[in-house]
Amino acid sequence: MLKKLKKIARTIAAPPEPVNIAQFNDPLANTISWEPAKRGGSNFKTHKFISDGFNRAEFKMSVSSRIFALLFMTVGAGMPAFFIYSGEFGTLQETVILIGFGLIFVAVGGLIHYFYGRPIIFDKMKGFYWKGWKNPDHTTARVVTKNLLPLSEIHALQLIKEFVRSDKSTYYSYELNLVLRDGTRVNVVDHGNGKILKQDAQQLSSFLGKPLWDVS
Repeated sequence: MLKKLKKIARTIAAPPEPVNIAQFNDPLANTISWEPAKRGGSNFKTHKFISDGFNRAEFKMSVSSRIFALLFMTVGAGMPAFFIYSGEFGTLQETVILIGFGLIFVAVGGLIHYFYGRPIIFDKMKGFYWKGWKNPDHTTARVVTKNLLPLSEIHALQLIKEFVRSDKSTYYSYELNLVLRDGTRVNVVDHGNGKILKQDAQQLSSFLGKPLWDVS
């Protein structure tokens, strides 16, 4: 029973702080959600912001994320290699299990690199924002989606924070969203370094010429 109560307690988030929406002086701010658009989030900086100041801005995978992904892949590949090199073989079944665990670690590292490494681009020359490997040049469709939309659809930027409680730690994760003209929110990045993400959001706001609604 005690374990169940502890498990329930871990799922209870901190009460949300009141949001002063009036400060933004925009009717749309009253209609959108101020809850996280993407639950969870990392407790470290997953992306870095880069901009030429004129035509293109993007979020790239941070060094921390690369190290995190590489760690999984190194352990996954190195563990079986170590036992093979040292000649410490067990039974065939044990060898298969060991290689299987190694492949799982490699796969996890690969997925981390794939998802954190996806391009997140704001391109004024093309007139589009996109997240993923398929840019506007590779598709004839111009349907607005969360991964591909015209910059003209962006009404504002939203910066919020979320209290995350895991089994071993608690932390705040900070979320940068696009607010579209119809009130839809699109998550751009979500990580644990609020100071850096606030600076990034301010730069992106200046680059796009759109207001930043910051309640972080």
